[in-house]
Amino acid sequence: MTANPANGLFNARRPRIAEGGMFADLPQAGRPVARDPLDFDPTPDYATAPFIAAEGDAIRKHTAQGMPIWETAVGRGDLAGPLIAAGFDVVGSDLVDRGFPGVALQSFFDFTSATALSPVQITNPPFGEISARDGKGRWLRHAFNLGARYVALLLGSEWAQARINGFDALFHDHPPSIEYVCCFRIDFRGGGAPPQSNSWFVWDVNRPPLGPHEWRKRRLFREVADGRQGALDV
Repeated sequence: MTANPANGLFNARRPRIAEGGMFADLPQAGRPVARDPLDFDPTPDYATAPFIAAEGDAIRKHTAQGMPIWETAVGRGDLAGPLIAAGFDVVGSDLVDRGFPGVALQSFFDFTSATALSPVQITNPPFGEISARDGKGRWLRHAFNLGARYVALLLGSEWAQARINGFDALFHDHPPSIEYVCCFRIDFRGGGAPPQSNSWFVWDVNRPPLGPHEWRKRRLFREVADGRQGALDV
C-alpha cells in the first residue's frame, strides 16, 4: 500500500530548538502576566501623552482657577506623571501607598462630596470596580455622586457594549461626551502583544453628549507631532 504523502507532511514533528539556540533571545509575545489582586495595571506614558495632547485644552478650562486633577487610583503615579509634566497640578488617592507623593490613603468609595479632592478626575480605574459584570459601573457612578464635572477613564473599548447590570440605563442617563479610540495596543502588564483594545472615555459638563446612548468618537494615535495630537473623527 502506497503511503499518503500528505500524511507525512501534516504528521511531521516540528523540529525542536535547544534552549539557548536560535530565537532564544526573542521576546515571548503574549506571555500571560498574573492579574494584581487590586487590579493595579500601570499606565504607560505612551497611552497618556496623546490623550493629554488631544484633551489638554478642555482639561485646562476646568483647572484654570487653580483646581487640581484628582487621580483617583494613582498607584505609583504612572498616569499622573505625564499630567504633571504637561503643567497640571495632580493630587492622588489609592488604597495602597505605591510611592506617589502625598497620596491620600483611602478608598475612592469612602470619599463624599464634602471631602472629594477635586471635581476633575482622570484615571485608569480598577477593572473589577468599573466592569459591567463585577463592578456594575460603580466607579463611574460614584464619580457622578461626588459631583464630578470632568471625568476621563481609560477602559477597554468594548466596555460600553455591555447591557447587563444597569448599563443601558447608565448610558441613557450618562452618555460620554467623547470617546477616544486608541489606534494602538497598550501593554499594561509587560506581557507583550496585549489582546485588548482601549479607549479614553470622557464626561465633560462643558460638552454635553449628543443624546441618550450617543456620543462623539475620535481616533487617537500614539504619535504626537508638534505638541498636538492627530485625533481624527470616526
